[in-house]
Amino acid sequence: MQIFVRWFLRMSLVWLGVGMLLALVMAFDPVRVPMVRLAHAHALLAGFVSMMIFGVAYHVLPRFSGRPLESSRLAMAHLWVANLGLVAIVAGWLSAGLLPGTWAWLHRGGAVAFALGAALFIYNIWKTLEAPKWTVQPRT
Repeated sequence: MQIFVRWFLRMSLVWLGVGMLLALVMAFDPVRVPMVRLAHAHALLAGFVSMMIFGVAYHVLPRFSGRPLESSRLAMAHLWVANLGLVAIVAGWLSAGLLPGTWAWLHRGGAVAFALGAALFIYNIWKTLEAPKWTVQPRT
């Protein structure tokens, strides 16, 4: 298993932990629910679910297609850009409740970074799945 695949899976588990921690905050301090809800949702959906999908896809899709991954370097860049963007998104949502008006740049910048990471993923997998030219002659 390639190193970036392992790190996508590990980061998925980290984001699951962050999401569960935020769920506990909401469960034990209901007053904070409006401040924490969106950070919790992004940690679980963009963090846990997306990172797990990215990691599994990077591992499985090249094998299913019978072609090597287009670029391991792009996959590693995706790992960093998406996770740093997600940190900014979650921090932005958490700070929105504490410091109204100062969080928008953090959240938006994180969203752009996460989207850039997704674009790297799309490009990398698309190029990997491009159909190779067939060289086998049809049966007569």
